[in-house]
Amino acid sequence: MTQGDIERLRHSYHRSIFEEVLRKGESGAPNNADSASATSVRISNGIIDRIGFDVSSEGLAGQTAGSRFESLTRDFLREAFKLLQHIRPGDWVFALGGNIRDYEQYSHLSEIRNAVRQNKELRIVFGDYIVTPDITVCRKPVSDEEINRFGDVLSDDEIALYTPLRYLNSQVEILHASVSCKWTIRSDRSQNARTEGLNLIRNRKGKTPHIVVVTGEPLPARIASLAFGTGDIDCVYHFALRELIDSATESESDTDLLNTLVAGRRLRDISDLPFDLAT
Repeated sequence: MTQGDIERLRHSYHRSIFEEVLRKGESGAPNNADSASATSVRISNGIIDRIGFDVSSEGLAGQTAGSRFESLTRDFLREAFKLLQHIRPGDWVFALGGNIRDYEQYSHLSEIRNAVRQNKELRIVFGDYIVTPDITVCRKPVSDEEINRFGDVLSDDEIALYTPLRYLNSQVEILHASVSCKWTIRSDRSQNARTEGLNLIRNRKGKTPHIVVVTGEPLPARIASLAFGTGDIDCVYHFALRELIDSATESESDTDLLNTLVAGRRLRDISDLPFDLAT
């Protein structure tokens, strides 16, 4: 069977992860596995075997694996989304980092943060408003010329004066998605994706962006710690879900847990994410 363009991009994404992110230590444990957990190591090695690229033993410094995972995931999403322009047209920007106050729904937070910094009591009440996603997807406002490309959609200067999609009203980019990247899920710090999601929901003025997590974690229970529940994260996406499922069959409980997450619409493959961003 011939590969489609999304499958080819997924294949290239995996190749880049193997070259730039994934490593094996002297013990044989991949760097996305918990070396103290035989199950984690076994599943991670199963994913590696099924994808089939060579893995380097060259060490990576500090947070290098995480930052490279973010960059490669951004590149995959940007290229995959280009293939869906006929489904979701627009001028889209895929960026690393960024600050939500730079986007239309959260531009008011700059003034609030200035006030909070100057007042200790407000700092206690409001905390830190500003979320800095690993990857942002935003849409640029549309000119009247583009809006009227196929007809006189807008011909009166007294209507549609407040929508941020119209460039005449606002030149600030609209946040479409916030993507949190977790190469591993090892500590309570991984749960900050939930806190960030709730802040994005509570502090917006206007449309809620997609709020998602992309991970390379091999242990189903740790994936479930982020994926279970609703309200703060849209969904968790695994960089190699089908390989993960095939690698977890030795444990009935792990298989059942993954099937529950997938059937419950809480866990999907990275190849699903461009389509979900197009909704």
